[in-house]
Amino acid sequence: MPKQGYHHGNLREALVKSCLTLIEAKGPTGFSLSEAAREAGVTPAAVYRHFAGREDLIAEAAHQGYDIFGDLMEHAYDGGKPSALTAFLKTGRAYLAFANKFPGHYVAMFESGISIQRNPALNASATRALGVLEKAATDLSNHIPADRRPPPQMFSAHIWAMSHGVVELFARGSPGTKSPFPPEDLLETGIGIYLRGLGLLPPDA
Repeated sequence: MPKQGYHHGNLREALVKSCLTLIEAKGPTGFSLSEAAREAGVTPAAVYRHFAGREDLIAEAAHQGYDIFGDLMEHAYDGGKPSALTAFLKTGRAYLAFANKFPGHYVAMFESGISIQRNPALNASATRALGVLEKAATDLSNHIPADRRPPPQMFSAHIWAMSHGVVELFARGSPGTKSPFPPEDLLETGIGIYLRGLGLLPPDA
């Protein structure tokens, strides 16, 4: 039976919450719009008052995820304090923390196949969030001699790929991929090797 008491945005948020629950349980392609409606306690017809289809619902979950992600990244970066290196490393840790605490959002954002160009609001939110990592990379890369300095977009893409790989392989409990090391340690040592290669960290004694 439909739940009572939904008003204005309440039903919309209930559907997003249901979507996130189902994404965590079944993946982004493992459920139907009818299942999301059932999880929220409403009829399938009620969903179409807010979303044109399942992908629109997932896109809203991704949009909200990017908003949360952006806030966490900005808090970690903290305007580049206390140093460009520390701020950069903190954004890497924030990436892992987000994936661990908000798995449904993470999957909606990065594994659902939903383009960040799908709508202006999603694009703006994703651009803000991912821009924090690029800003941190830009600040840190300014400490590299110009003739050895990679483009900031490449720099941030390398770290993003490393962070994403650690999450996918070792931080989400995938069968057969258990690591003897904490994901945070894997990421920090990997970033350390990368930064040493660029001359941003002194070589090991």
